[in-house]
Amino acid sequence: MPQRIGLFGGTFDPPHVGHLVTAVNVRHALQLDVVVLMVANVPWQKERSREITPAEDRFALVQAAVAHVAGLEAGRTEIDHGGPSYTADTLSLLAEQYPGAELFTIVGDDAAGGFTTWDRYDEVAARSTLVVVDRPGQKAELPRQFPWQHVEVPHLDVSSTDLRERFNDGRPLDFLITEPVLEVVRQRGLYGGGR
Repeated sequence: MPQRIGLFGGTFDPPHVGHLVTAVNVRHALQLDVVVLMVANVPWQKERSREITPAEDRFALVQAAVAHVAGLEAGRTEIDHGGPSYTADTLSLLAEQYPGAELFTIVGDDAAGGFTTWDRYDEVAARSTLVVVDRPGQKAELPRQFPWQHVEVPHLDVSSTDLRERFNDGRPLDFLITEPVLEVVRQRGLYGGGR
């Protein structure tokens, strides 16, 4: 049987429990061998909107987040490739890394709604099965020209933006970020929180 590999890309600035809950639930629902949390090198859709934490720091955070979670891996293909991160390129590289594997591109409902704005989105659809993560009881409006697999996951209203603000203003981070991730944040002095 060919391997079934999920690609769950993101900035992960920082990774949080919502990312982990999504990854483990999609892996279970679709019986994937592994879900790779792929750290974007230069997230082209966000790079002009705010300062992005360096990719190597974000990769270390994702490594810490998934270190003890079966079936999840931190991915650095986009970092090693360099330059802006495009899913079409990443899928091509993953196909080389996992010859014969069936690839799945996992996106949230918000990203799925804007799928046709992605660079070479048609290649992404041709190279992988598109998987949209739905909130309970809701189906996202998706581009109709592509087949989508839906996976419903528990909705946790956690955002990396809010977490970065919490680091700065001292609000609790308990149960929003795992302790291994917090330890890397402390060691590397990230997010200016001094925790």
